[in-house]
Amino acid sequence: MIVVGIAGGTGSGKTTLVREIIHKFSGEHIAVLRQDSYYRDNSHLPLEERQQINFDHPSALDFDLLCNHIRTLGQGKPVEQPVYSFLTCTRSAEIIHTKPADILILEGILILSHEGLRRLIDIKVFIDTDPDDMLRRVITRDINERGRSAEQVLERYEKTVKPMHMQFVEPTKQYADIIIQHGEDENAALDILSSIIKKNIRR
Repeated sequence: MIVVGIAGGTGSGKTTLVREIIHKFSGEHIAVLRQDSYYRDNSHLPLEERQQINFDHPSALDFDLLCNHIRTLGQGKPVEQPVYSFLTCTRSAEIIHTKPADILILEGILILSHEGLRRLIDIKVFIDTDPDDMLRRVITRDINERGRSAEQVLERYEKTVKPMHMQFVEPTKQYADIIIQHGEDENAALDILSSIIKKNIRR
């Protein structure tokens, strides 16, 4: 199993790249684990407290469970990937039954911030995106998918997203094997990444 980790800031285009890789390797068995699935369950907290959680800080994530699931898939066994609701800020009763695959794609803003997790990733990718572009995407996504107003999104961006990006996300660029500059020749970058994945599969 080849583990491909795709990191980058919120709204940098990680999900789009995941779709492109899946399309590129449509003939292979591919599994996807999303960092957003592994936020800690906060159902024991009142809703108002849950809504104040800093989801851009590494402490919000259950890295132990994520690492355990990657190892389990590597052993050829399926896992039950959690589903996290950003509307209620809790884990859903729903799960995603995830089977072992030739290529495992791991996607999230903080996946390169955890040393133990980095050791499990074979190919580390960082998408470098202009902050203004990221903000536009965050506003659209959080309004449409997470029930937030534009004012709430902008307040959260200034209070947590931006400072946490500078403290915890941007520095992880140093660990990347491939840095993709969003807005430049992304097709060429995808071809290079695909070539590296193919070489690792052959091995």
